[in-house]
Amino acid sequence: MKLAVIAHDGKKAEMVSFLMKNLTTLHSANIQIIATGTTGQHAQNAGLQVEKVLSGPKGGDAQIAAQIVEGKVQGVFFFRDPLDKHPHEPDILMLMRICDVHNIPIATNPATAELVLKGLAEKSE
Repeated sequence: MKLAVIAHDGKKAEMVSFLMKNLTTLHSANIQIIATGTTGQHAQNAGLQVEKVLSGPKGGDAQIAAQIVEGKVQGVFFFRDPLDKHPHEPDILMLMRICDVHNIPIATNPATAELVLKGLAEKSE
């Protein structure tokens, strides 16, 4: 099972913290992580194993969306910063649309991510 993780700049530390807090669940459910470039680098710096694609503004959101369409990604955690402007907003909306089209759960905050992770872990059993 593969989980995509993406975080806006103001949410990257929160994403890494969430992943570290839930490391046991991720490992026990055999969940692989794919991440956009900078988020992936932060996760790697924390000792996590992640597959990295390009950063979001350089096409990473589209690369993850392509993997969703191919059936390779079963969930997306996209910790968005609602208080900041994002020049690649069309890419973000495209990714969210692809998740909706392909019935892929997408969590935009830690509270929802925790519930989705529990569901993915149960599904992997």
